[in-house]
Amino acid sequence: MLMRIIGLLLLVLSTLHINAQSCTTLGQTPSTAFPVCGTSTFNQANVPICSSHNLVVPGCNSTQAAYQDKNPFWYSFTCYTTGTLGFLITPKDLGDDYDWMLYDITGHNPDEVFTNTSLVVTGNWAGTYGKTGASSFGVNYIQCGSDPKDNKNSFSSMPTLIAGHQYLLLVSHFTDSQSGYDLSFGGGTAVITDPKLPQLAGAEAGCGGITVKVFLNKKMKCSSLATDGSDFSLSPAVGNIIAAKGNTCSTGFDMDTLVLTMNNALPPGTYTLTAKNGSDNNTLLDNCNRNISVGDHVTFTVIPIQPTPLDSITPVGCSPKTLQLVFRKPMLCSSIAPNGSDFVVTGPTNVTITGASGNCGNGQPSRIITLQLAAPIQTGGTYQVRLLQGNDGNTIIDECGQATPAGSAISFIAGDTVNADFSYQLLYGCKTDTVNFSHNGDHFINNWNWNFNNEGSSTAQNPTCLFTKFGSKNIRLIVSNGVCKDTADQVILLDNELKAVFGFPEVVCPEDAAAFTDSSIGKIISWNWNFGNGSVSTQQNPSPFKYPQVTVGRSTLYTVQLVVENDLHCFDTVKHQVKSVYTCFIAVPNGFTPNNDGKNDYLYPLNAYKAKNLVFNIYNRYGQLVFHTTDWTKKWDGTINGYAQPTGVYAWTLNYTDGDTGQKVFKKGTTVLIR
Repeated sequence: MLMRIIGLLLLVLSTLHINAQSCTTLGQTPSTAFPVCGTSTFNQANVPICSSHNLVVPGCNSTQAAYQDKNPFWYSFTCYTTGTLGFLITPKDLGDDYDWMLYDITGHNPDEVFTNTSLVVTGNWAGTYGKTGASSFGVNYIQCGSDPKDNKNSFSSMPTLIAGHQYLLLVSHFTDSQSGYDLSFGGGTAVITDPKLPQLAGAEAGCGGITVKVFLNKKMKCSSLATDGSDFSLSPAVGNIIAAKGNTCSTGFDMDTLVLTMNNALPPGTYTLTAKNGSDNNTLLDNCNRNISVGDHVTFTVIPIQPTPLDSITPVGCSPKTLQLVFRKPMLCSSIAPNGSDFVVTGPTNVTITGASGNCGNGQPSRIITLQLAAPIQTGGTYQVRLLQGNDGNTIIDECGQATPAGSAISFIAGDTVNADFSYQLLYGCKTDTVNFSHNGDHFINNWNWNFNNEGSSTAQNPTCLFTKFGSKNIRLIVSNGVCKDTADQVILLDNELKAVFGFPEVVCPEDAAAFTDSSIGKIISWNWNFGNGSVSTQQNPSPFKYPQVTVGRSTLYTVQLVVENDLHCFDTVKHQVKSVYTCFIAVPNGFTPNNDGKNDYLYPLNAYKAKNLVFNIYNRYGQLVFHTTDWTKKWDGTINGYAQPTGVYAWTLNYTDGDTGQKVFKKGTTVLIR
């Protein structure tokens, strides 16, 4: 029992009875949808009553209305030109209620429409009677279920289709009657009519001409095929066509291949198959009711019936555990011994077959037989597959009943498995390390691809790489013999980096001793210091010492040099400058003259070499901040935004932490700006 609208709605529809059976009629499930075309009206005379699935309608509350594929038919089509889709559903009884939903199933299984709501494009589920569809006057959302008295819009706006996409249209007959409808397309700009005209694409004879398989250039209506084969004529007329059957007509509405049956085997030779109007007064029709032209024809050749040879094997890869035999004709799966006893493999090493099987879906014969091996073939060389009479009492038999003779054989070449392990010789240098790589090339390897830590590459068997940067190096080698491939990785440590590094005081105050600490990198065996004042040392970390006192108001720069030597007798040098100052006492001048004469042109805290977390602010007589800095070397030039400030007294504050004691210091005062 299904109610369109349940108790949450103010209006309750009468209870409707649905036959509980699932939908099984062709066209009533997504996977068996009717293929339709935009150039014709599709007439559905009646609608079998059924329902299989609940549906989720985006934007509609399923607790207020039950949505199902009730009494459905499905229609499939492809968009060939992007544009809008307009269509009309016209019930034969205008008192019937029809609903619909459009899905984009591109790249999806058709049955996903029941579980994947992202496939929904649009729809209309209004509980109204009469015509419905997509048009220019429809609403731009999905109309949810309603009471018929609400008189909601039965039409949705035309959706935009995308060229190359596949679509499914569900038409659901909510009214419990079997009265049908007409479905027509029009009013939109999308093209859903295949521009390709129907033609015969080819033909091939089977089993000595008893049957002829005909290939079509597109899907065509099964209903347009005359089952007596009268849609075709044969030339020369040495036999009669007595039956025709589409390849998928038992499970669908269209076909792309059909099989003609002759009244007797055709003699060997070349024949022409020509399309004509059959006993049904037409040739084959595509889904747009366009016919294959009378006189369209294809040729095929009948060759004398003979056993299908064992003559083809797919290329054998590296270390194969299966072998795949390919035959010109399909082979009967019932003739293949499952234990593989129809075949034996011989070659440079023992190979045991443990099973054999074909692609035998639905009992159909198979052109491929796969042999399962007990273990992969890892030894290279030429092997042979030979056909035997298996323990089932026969060799393999083709679809025409012809047994391939025992003793038939085919050869194949297997490649040796390979090993990419490599060796190397490391030659250390002071600035550049040289690494010589080598690979043995065993098992017919003919391809080498080296990657030297993304710093270089090579395709040589035994390359040399120069490294100018030291440290860990990831080396990868990929080798191949044309069949088998292997990869090897090694990490090489170039641990001879040498770099002279030392810590130093940038500024030395009169009361401080200069300390220098070595932090050089490498396997160092000697240190040579020159402190720029005539003093030297060979200690790794020399004792601190004081530079000479400098003249009042001046400072002196000393260049300190460290030369280090490593165990390979390589050398590296680094230099830094140390500034020896007269005083480190922090003070702020009580006056300055910003006239650009090079004397007292700036206001700033003097000698703040050891100050940490420094903040220096300057204010005018109105208490306005005119300068702020946290860097004592940034100085005020007596301007704001480029405008010179007037002569007068300016207040300042200074906050910092003493670098020696860690104490916080606050000072304030005034300075006169003189112009």
